[in-house]
Amino acid sequence: MNRASRPARVVILGGGFGGIAVAQRLERRLRPGEGEITLISRENFSLFTPMLPEVSSGELDVRHVVTPIRSQLRHAHFVLADVRALDVDAHEVQITHTLTGRDERIGYEQLVIALGSSTSTFGLPGVAERVFALKTLEDAGILRNRLVWLLELADSTSDPALRRRYLTVVVVGGGFTGVEATGEFVELFHSVLRFYPSIDRAMVRIILIEGGPVLLPGLPPRMGSYSAANLRKRGVEIITGDGVARADDDGIVLQSGARIETATIVWSAGVAPSPTIGGSPLPRTKRGAIVVGRDFRVEGFRDIWALGDCAAIPDGAGGFYPPTAQHAIREGPVLADNIIATLRGQPTKPFSFNALGMMASLGARRAVAQLPGNHVLTGFLAWFLWRSYYLLRLPGLDRKLRVAFDWTLELLFPRDIAELRVYSREAQSSAAADAGLPPHDAELPHI
Repeated sequence: MNRASRPARVVILGGGFGGIAVAQRLERRLRPGEGEITLISRENFSLFTPMLPEVSSGELDVRHVVTPIRSQLRHAHFVLADVRALDVDAHEVQITHTLTGRDERIGYEQLVIALGSSTSTFGLPGVAERVFALKTLEDAGILRNRLVWLLELADSTSDPALRRRYLTVVVVGGGFTGVEATGEFVELFHSVLRFYPSIDRAMVRIILIEGGPVLLPGLPPRMGSYSAANLRKRGVEIITGDGVARADDDGIVLQSGARIETATIVWSAGVAPSPTIGGSPLPRTKRGAIVVGRDFRVEGFRDIWALGDCAAIPDGAGGFYPPTAQHAIREGPVLADNIIATLRGQPTKPFSFNALGMMASLGARRAVAQLPGNHVLTGFLAWFLWRSYYLLRLPGLDRKLRVAFDWTLELLFPRDIAELRVYSREAQSSAAADAGLPPHDAELPHI
C-alpha cells in the first residue's frame, strides 16, 4: 500500500487534557480507513492536575486523581514511551520505551504536540537544585512525605534553630498552584499536630512569596485580597512585591536582602514549555512556547500542530489563551476537527473560546471564583462550586466516587501521617526531570 492510499498516521505526543481530547475527537469523527491514531506518553495515566495540591497534603489518595489512558481510548494505539526528539525532515518522532529502554522511530503524516509544561526557576543561583515542584504525581507524593518527615524531625530534635528551620515551609509563587498548595499545607499541619505534642501550632511557619503586588495576579483584585486575608487569618505569612534572589542549603534569600531559614522550598513561580521541543526547529516564543496559528497549526509546518501549555495560541485580540485545563479540554476537539479537515482537503477553522471563569481553593472550605461577567464569588459557596465543578470534570465514574469518598472521610478523620517511603531515587529523579528541575534527592540537607 503506497503512502497516498493508506490511512493517515496521526501521532499525538502527550497524554494530558489536550492530548486525550484530540484523540477522543479523532476516534469519533475519523471515517473507517481514514486515519490511524497513535498516542505517546511517558505515563500510562492522565493526571487531574487541579487536585494535585490536595494530594500533596494527604487529603486525596494519589491513585484517585489519575485515570488510565487506555481506559479513555477506544481504538487509538497507545505507546508508553519518552519522546526524545523530532525529525521534521523525515516526519518521524524518536522515542524511548519507558519499561524496556528500547529506542524507536515512529513516522507520522500529522503530528500533534501536547507535551505540557515544566517548572522554570529562571536560572536563579542555587534554586533549581533545592526546590520542590508540584507538577507531577511523584512531586505530590514526595512533598507529602517530606512534610510528614519535617514533623518527625522537628519532634526528635532539641535544637531550637534546627526545629525552626524544619517547621518553616516556603512557597514561592502566588498563582493558583502556590495559593492552593499553601492552603492545603496549613490544613495538613493543623489536622495532624495533635499527634506531635512537643510541637505547638505557633512553631509552624508557612510563608507564601509573590514577586508581584498581589496574589493571583491577572485576576480580579478581590480574589487576591480575599485569598491573602483568608490565609493570613490561618497563620500564613505573605510577602508580596519581593522576589527570590538565590537559595542555599540553609534557606532562601530575597531580592530585598531578607533571608529565610528553611529546609523546604516549594516552587510554583514559573513554568516553561516541555524541554523536549527545545532542540527542534519549530518556531518558539521568548518563553519557549511553540508558535501556532489560530487553527493550532505550527507556523511554517503544514503537518504539525500544537496545543495546551506548550503552545502560544492567539486569542484573536492581540494576546494568547492562558495555559489552563479548561482551555486545553476545548482546544483538543477543534484541533482534531482541523486535522480531519486537512485530510479531506477542507479549510481549517480558528479556535475561539470565552473562559467560563477561574477558581482557586484555599482549603478550610473556602475558595475564590471568577464567574462569567467578571463576577467574583468567595468563601464557602466558591469552595462548593470549585469541588462540584472539578468533581464533574474528573474522567470516569469510579474516580468521581473515590474522590467524593476521600472528601467525606476528611470531614470525619485527621489526615494520614504514615510516611511511605515508596519513592525510590529513580522515581525522585524522574519526578524532577518531569518538573524541569535537575535530579535531586528528597533528603534534608545537613541532618
